[in-house]
Amino acid sequence: MNEIIDKYNTHSNNLGKADQPSLDLNLEHSKYANLNEQLAEASLRLRQMRGEDLEGLSVDELQQLEKNLEAGLHRVLQTKDQQFMEQISELQRKSSQLADENMQLRNQVFQISTAGKQVVADTENVITEDGQSSESVMTALHSGSSQSPDNDDGSDVSLKLGLPCGAWK
Repeated sequence: MNEIIDKYNTHSNNLGKADQPSLDLNLEHSKYANLNEQLAEASLRLRQMRGEDLEGLSVDELQQLEKNLEAGLHRVLQTKDQQFMEQISELQRKSSQLADENMQLRNQVFQISTAGKQVVADTENVITEDGQSSESVMTALHSGSSQSPDNDDGSDVSLKLGLPCGAWK
């Protein structure tokens, strides 16, 4: 009799262990079904927000959907306006930077042109080693250049400006 009771207890204990995986499987199945329902509900809400599948909604549900869409639109417009303002600020900063660079370049051009005029004015009265002024040398060069290129003897003409005699060597 004791053997039969032991067998019964052992068998009933083994059945309890066998049911354990079955319980885990049922729990997973339940979670899967719940997630599936949530996915279907989210898909339906998304379609409704797109303006699809609206036939089964009541007036109150439609008004709630409209409020949700208006709130979303408001957030989208705020974000868009903020990005536009950031772009405008960036473009204004770049414009200011370019205006500063433009002013610096104008100043540099003015300084270069002023320095160039001063050099031209200084060289107008320079005397060459031969005792001729630079103006007479330039006149002679220009009148000589009106001759035909066939008369060129190949010699180099150097104009020495502002150097004392003997400094050019």
